[in-house]
Amino acid sequence: MDNQLRIIGTRYVLAVQDLKKSSDFYIDQLGFKSVWAGEGWHFISRGNCMIMLGECADDVPAAETNNHSYFGYLEVENIDQLYDEFIKKKVEILTAPENKPWGQREFAIRTIDGHRIMFGQEYE
Repeated sequence: MDNQLRIIGTRYVLAVQDLKKSSDFYIDQLGFKSVWAGEGWHFISRGNCMIMLGECADDVPAAETNNHSYFGYLEVENIDQLYDEFIKKKVEILTAPENKPWGQREFAIRTIDGHRIMFGQEYE
């Protein structure tokens, strides 16, 4: 593959029903930082992960899309420390950290909008 045509980053775009409530959740409970807000959008980041929250008050909530509510698999360092951080902040945990046969230690959460996020760390 031509190195000039690499993907150099990712940003997730998520529809949320209440922008203020969702932004506060990501910042207060998941440890994201505000990058920019305006015109029905709030961009937040943690490390190399950028999430662009867009208010769509009349759309179907993510929680009602069942398996389609998964939007990201975020690779992290110190996964057990992150899990403990989320437990203390009362984030809804779907699965506890578990070593998977494909070499990843993983756990999943659900956001207040019903989006599901999987966190993983490579292990040997």
